[in-house]
Amino acid sequence: MPVVSRLVSIVLRVAEIACGAVVAGIIGRDLTSYDGDIWPQARWIYTEVVAGLSILLGLIWLIPFSSSFFTWPLDVIISFAWFAAFGILVDAIHKLSCGSIWHWGGLTHNDNCSRRKAAEAFSFISAIVWMVSALVGIWFTFRVRKSTTDAAYGRRRGFFSRSAV
Repeated sequence: MPVVSRLVSIVLRVAEIACGAVVAGIIGRDLTSYDGDIWPQARWIYTEVVAGLSILLGLIWLIPFSSSFFTWPLDVIISFAWFAAFGILVDAIHKLSCGSIWHWGGLTHNDNCSRRKAAEAFSFISAIVWMVSALVGIWFTFRVRKSTTDAAYGRRRGFFSRSAV
């Protein structure tokens, strides 16, 4: 069963990197369109930083080591950061006259509303994927802890204790 959890983890990490790259590209394009006299709003910079961090951490944790499953607390934190980015993107789109925030049709058009809605959609998808990745890590962590019972004494071995083998 560890092979299945590793394959699921790799697929989730690739999806995290892809969603982060899409959001970073869309928001980065909007950030480069600002003039030198006008500073972009902090929400765009925050979203760009979260996208960059998720790309970096996704690439690092893409390497399939069993220790990468124990990073699930950071997966939860990154997921909450993506949910916050989604929330501030929803707030920004609400101020524009782009229609409903949940109407993601027409994302392929190259206008301001379509780009913002695409960034919103991919930030929501990224938040969900990071949370699923955290759940896989939690499942793997507790599955590993259950399998490390000390059969000779009939009790669980501590997390940092040495094996009798």
